[in-house]
Amino acid sequence: MSQEIEIGRGKRGRRAYTLDDVALVPARRTRDPEDLNVSWQIDAYHVEMPILGAPMDSAMSPQTVIELGKLGGIGVLDLEGLWTRYYDPMPIYEEIRRLPDNASNKQLQEIYAEPIKRELIGQRLAEIREAGVVVAGKLSPQRTQKYWRDVVDAGVDLFVIRGTTVSAEHVSTRAQPLNLKRFIYELDVPVIVGGVATYTAALHLMRTGAAGVLVGFGGGAAHSTRQLLGIHAPMATSIADVAAARRDYLDESGGRYVHVIADGGVGRSGDLAKAIGCGADAVMLGAALARATEAPGAGWHWGSEAHHPEVPRGHRVRVGTVGTLSEILLGPSSRADGTVNFMGSLRRTMATTGYSEVKDLQRVEMVVSPYDPR
Repeated sequence: MSQEIEIGRGKRGRRAYTLDDVALVPARRTRDPEDLNVSWQIDAYHVEMPILGAPMDSAMSPQTVIELGKLGGIGVLDLEGLWTRYYDPMPIYEEIRRLPDNASNKQLQEIYAEPIKRELIGQRLAEIREAGVVVAGKLSPQRTQKYWRDVVDAGVDLFVIRGTTVSAEHVSTRAQPLNLKRFIYELDVPVIVGGVATYTAALHLMRTGAAGVLVGFGGGAAHSTRQLLGIHAPMATSIADVAAARRDYLDESGGRYVHVIADGGVGRSGDLAKAIGCGADAVMLGAALARATEAPGAGWHWGSEAHHPEVPRGHRVRVGTVGTLSEILLGPSSRADGTVNFMGSLRRTMATTGYSEVKDLQRVEMVVSPYDPR
């Protein structure tokens, strides 16, 4: 039963939890970490780890998408980012890296005012396809109707429609909104869509025919949505709510399974395990991969919210560099801060809690234990 507390005499609110507020409980049975299966399959695509690279220019370039794919994950390229606006974006990256620490968002807005070039969408996706890895590209709901044909013609395997929040029913008196149900039904490519943070909104998105739903709303390291809009959805509760929608939709649809993907708030390896424990099938990593030596942001991290032309809701933040992409995902690690060896940590968690499959970890016992960094 949901626990509500009184905010004041005229308002009550449901108590919700972040990933820092919860923890997994060890079980009576343990397993050898090397005997565990940490692979993931979505639609026809089987990969060796339940990891997607967030479509953020600071972390994902065509090269890092390919590298992540070869390591066993799925990288997602932002098809509205620098790589589809500039034929050679490397000087632009250098310009962003040289910005003062206290720079306003104006410079980013000016950089991203460069128009998207249709031919670059196909060129970047073709480069990824030639490497033999899963090809995934992202568009925002606002630009999906304009560029979707370019994406499909380029041979994308997974089509990601990602925004700060995405609903199955968007109401507008100024423009014809994207009809997700019709779009996904007519598209012969699996679609991952989000973000979403509530049971009802997730259930509606699942009914559109999406293969996966992204869970998150302004919870990443580079977001400031809570400060600007007053909107925030603690990730542990949001994942658990959306997982409940997945369960009910499974019954409603007669067995159609929609993957739940945590998108935001998963900055360290322990967050990965807790997100799965709350009900996620996989996670989308942004800041964690922006710390790689290969990341084009070179230790700086920002998302598309930071350069919104009217209401920027994010910042360019310094996350530093901790190791190669391989070390961050597969180890080995010489650090004890959760920034390196995500899959080794997940294996250790599964071994300690006694589960041999990632899917089974969703049944783990959890406790509410507010985190005290002291």
